[in-house]
Amino acid sequence: MTDAASWVERHAAAATSWDTTPNQFVEAACRGLRPGVALDVGAGEGANAIWLAGRGWRVTAVDRETVSVGRIQSRSALLAHPVDAIVADAASYRPRRDWFDLILLSYLELPEAQLRRVLANCVPGLAVGGTLLVVGHDASNLDSGWGGPDDPDLLTTPAHLADLLTHLGLAVRRAEVVRRQVPNDVGFHTALDHVVEAVRPAA
Repeated sequence: MTDAASWVERHAAAATSWDTTPNQFVEAACRGLRPGVALDVGAGEGANAIWLAGRGWRVTAVDRETVSVGRIQSRSALLAHPVDAIVADAASYRPRRDWFDLILLSYLELPEAQLRRVLANCVPGLAVGGTLLVVGHDASNLDSGWGGPDDPDLLTTPAHLADLLTHLGLAVRRAEVVRRQVPNDVGFHTALDHVVEAVRPAA
């Protein structure tokens, strides 16, 4: 077997073990959007980014982990859903200005100061009419839900996110707590997440 054939076989096998399912809230929020140019910040192994690419979006995925970025590159190539995957820290990455029709932050748990920095860096990257979508574990999950970080400094609320995004000049369309069912051996746990959607209005 040639080195090239061996590489393809290894990565094809590995691809089947990765979670290829997009987050349910990301999927629901993005299905109604016209495909354009998207940015996934803190993309992990790229399930959301590759799903978007498969729906016709031109996607840039950013993650600080070299292994995760390599997996995005391999899996997106194998599935023929091209994604431009970049190694960069979310807190310091600055997207191209006025460029993206969608910027996604999915379960990017950060301390308050870093979260503010990420949002402040991302907002200028939105094109007019572009959507910023934030999905994450909600602060209420600590007391009433299941899973997610147990450090309150890494959690926030939809009201707080809406306030931050409004001050950054976006028009908030949705900011709410949502329930996510997580299977276990006897049924389901209920996780409390939040979904916040905001749009860059025309000047």
